[in-house]
Amino acid sequence: MLLPRLFSHMTVRSANMAAASDSPQSSVRKRRVYSRKTETESAVNEQEHGAKTDRDAEKGKRRVSLQTGTYWLTRIVLLRAVAFIYFVGFAVAYNQNKQLIGEHGLMPCKSYLNSVKRYVGGKIGLAALAYTPSILWFLDWSDMDANLDGVALVGMALSGFVLVTGMANMVIMVTLWVLYHSLVNVGQLWYSFGWESQLLETGFLAIFLCPVWSLSQVPRRCPPPLICIWTFRWLIVRIMLGAGLIKIRGDKCWRDLTCMDYHYETQPVPNPISYYMHRSPWWFHRFETLSNHFIELIVPFFTFLGRRMCMVNGAIQILFQVVLIVSGNLSFLNWLTIVPSLACFDDASLGFLFGSGGGAKKAVLEIQSDDAAGRTPKPTKGMLIRRVVNISLGVLIAYLSVPVVLNLLSSRQVMNTSFDPLRIVNTYGAFGSITKERTEVIFQGTHSLDPKDPEAVWEEYQFLCKPGDVYRRPCLISPYHYRLDWLMWFAAFQTYEQSEWVIHIAGRLLSNDSTVLSLLDHNPFQGKKPPRWVRGEHFKYKYSQPGSTSAAQGKWWLRKRIGPYFPPVDLEGLRGYFQSRNWPHPHIPPNKN
Repeated sequence: MLLPRLFSHMTVRSANMAAASDSPQSSVRKRRVYSRKTETESAVNEQEHGAKTDRDAEKGKRRVSLQTGTYWLTRIVLLRAVAFIYFVGFAVAYNQNKQLIGEHGLMPCKSYLNSVKRYVGGKIGLAALAYTPSILWFLDWSDMDANLDGVALVGMALSGFVLVTGMANMVIMVTLWVLYHSLVNVGQLWYSFGWESQLLETGFLAIFLCPVWSLSQVPRRCPPPLICIWTFRWLIVRIMLGAGLIKIRGDKCWRDLTCMDYHYETQPVPNPISYYMHRSPWWFHRFETLSNHFIELIVPFFTFLGRRMCMVNGAIQILFQVVLIVSGNLSFLNWLTIVPSLACFDDASLGFLFGSGGGAKKAVLEIQSDDAAGRTPKPTKGMLIRRVVNISLGVLIAYLSVPVVLNLLSSRQVMNTSFDPLRIVNTYGAFGSITKERTEVIFQGTHSLDPKDPEAVWEEYQFLCKPGDVYRRPCLISPYHYRLDWLMWFAAFQTYEQSEWVIHIAGRLLSNDSTVLSLLDHNPFQGKKPPRWVRGEHFKYKYSQPGSTSAAQGKWWLRKRIGPYFPPVDLEGLRGYFQSRNWPHPHIPPNKN
């Protein structure tokens, strides 16, 4: 009875609900619910569509990229790179010029300027300035040390500003060029290296990258001139071709692929990596030499084969210079050679160096957008004059390149030579010949009365970086440069008659001269009486074998005495030698007039 009654009740209830659903009130409620549901779905759809639109806009923003063929960012990178090399060069000058060419230096620049003055007729005029371009002519010579320090400090300050900010104008870059020119032209032997001329040529080209007065990373009315970019590219082409051709025409070992068997051990100032690179397998040394020929003689021509191949050349040259930096202390030469290689890249390829929100990159994007939309500003009178200047630069470089190209084509090619007094366009080259054995000059001093006494105790002086003490690890200083250490490498395969300044150093050591001693690392007579005698000994140096007994004892080098480089000398015996060369004798205060 219960189940039929329950079933009847449910049936009646369902019928009532169905009737209610068919009523007018029910229809209204249904429409209201449906309307609310539709509105909700519309709102959701609108939100999703808006989000999608925002995402599309965001993607559009991300898709905006730098265009090829412009060099706004390239200019910033180039200027900073040039400024870095200038800073290193002026820092070296500040720390070493007083000892080398200062008042009490080994080759005082004041004496050199006086000799030039006598040569050109006894007065400071255009002839003297043309023979030795330097602002030192116009400064007070009563304190030449202060002049040299002032030039170096101003150079460091200006180059530091460009390096940090990435901003420069012609005034700053001309000033840097004139200041460094002034040092190189009075630096004599100490500034006779090829990278000095290379820095001056690179610095000269950098002048024309900048606006005349304004300081801005992206000066809108002064686009980087394409002619100037190509002069940098032409520079790297000449540097590499000069280096490659002088090798092929020079030492036979470059042709039989054996030069790298010797290079790491005999280069001017080895570093710790050189020690291990020297022990590479023979086949690796052959590969290095072949790669060198390919990079220096073939790859430079990629510059003229379109954008992509030009970038390949730039990348290979930079990588090549990095390998050279890692494997030796070649001053700032390799760092400097990277600079013109940077001109192989445009804004699109260098954009990764700049932050997406950075001012420079944003400004370049705006400029490119304006140019694409035809909103390029009308040329002003200044911009038209600048175009004339740029064309004139191209003509000048082309004209001055004629003797350089003829030199490259000549079977009597010379390297690291300037054909004009301002060193605007030069010829380059490096390691045309390779020394097969490493020899070193070691200065020694003694207090003994008789230098021939077999019981005399001779103590050794140590230079800052060049090999001496066999237990001392090779130094790592690149891009810094110890000028005296480098010249000692040349002196070691010459005679002291060919390098008279070696005897000058010996005389200074006999008096414990603080000026010269500041260029050395170790003075065995520090805090003692000066030595009575100084001599130069000639040694042959070879790397120890990694893993050998000598290496286990801490020896980086093995050496064998060749003989005397110059005989024992004392102050009295050097008096006539010094006077005949107009060098101030250590016992006589230098004349400041």
